[in-house]
Amino acid sequence: MAQWLQSPPGRYLLDWEQAQLDRTVTDLFGFHALQLGLPDLAGLRANRMPHRWVASDSLRAPEALPLPVADDALSTLMPMDAGSALHCDFDALPFPNQSLDLVVLPHTLELARDPHDTLREVERVLVPEGRVVIVGFNPASLWGLRQHAGHWRQRLGGQRPLYLPSAGEFIGYRRVRDWLRLLGFEVERGRFGCWAPPLRSEAGLARFAWMEQAGRRGWPVLGAVYMVEAVKRVRGMRLVGLARRQKVAKRAAAPAVVANRGTPPAWRQGWTNADETHTQEND
Repeated sequence: MAQWLQSPPGRYLLDWEQAQLDRTVTDLFGFHALQLGLPDLAGLRANRMPHRWVASDSLRAPEALPLPVADDALSTLMPMDAGSALHCDFDALPFPNQSLDLVVLPHTLELARDPHDTLREVERVLVPEGRVVIVGFNPASLWGLRQHAGHWRQRLGGQRPLYLPSAGEFIGYRRVRDWLRLLGFEVERGRFGCWAPPLRSEAGLARFAWMEQAGRRGWPVLGAVYMVEAVKRVRGMRLVGLARRQKVAKRAAAPAVVANRGTPPAWRQGWTNADETHTQEND
C-alpha cells in the first residue's frame, strides 16, 4: 500500500483523502484521538485534541512525524518519543475501555487480519458519543471493476500487475454501514470521491479532472473511494426488578385529596342543628 501511494493514482487518491480528513476532523473535540494504519496519511494533523497517536501493525514508522507524549491517565500506554509510532495489533488495542474520543481508519479494515474484530475493538475503546471515520476503496466503481478484471486475468495466467494494491479485500460502502449499525453506531454522513478513470499516468488523470464535478453531481456513489463518519450511541437505562417496583410503590403512596361524602358541608350542618332544636322544643 505504501509503495502504491507513491504512484500517480496513489498521490491522486491521497490528496483527496487528506483534504476530506482535514475537513472532517478539524471540528471534532475531545482529549484522545487514534489513527489506525496507513501512517503515510496524516489523518489527525488538522485535529486539535491534546493527545494523538498513530498506530501501525508493522515496524515501519513514518518519517518526521511528531507525536505528543502519552497521557498518564492511560496506564496501559508507554510514553512515546517524537517521531515514533505505536506498534500493536489492530484487533487487540492497548487502550482501556471507553478511553478514546476519535478513531480514524484509513483503509484499515481492508488490510486488517480480521475486520470484524478490528471494528469491535474500535467500539470498545471509544467513549459514548465518540466518533469513528472510515476510508475505503469502493468496489462498485471504475477502479474496482478494473481491479476485479485484473484478478481474473491473473487466475487465467496473465502477468500484468494489478491497478490497485493486491493486499487486502475491498469492503463495500453499504456493508460497512451495516457493520456499524450492528455495533450500535449511528452513521452521520458518507461521501465518495475520485471519479477519474483508472489510468496510471499523471497526465491522463489530469486530463479527466473535469469528471470530479460531473461525478459529484451525476453519479456520486460510483467514486473510487468512500468515507464514512459514525457516532457511538449508548441507549438510556431502564429500571427493572426491585428498583422498578420501589419506584411504582412510591408513586402509589403519594398523598391524594379525597372528598368525604359522609360529612355534610358547614352550611348544611347549621340547618340540621336548627331543625333538631326546633323538633326538641315542639316535643
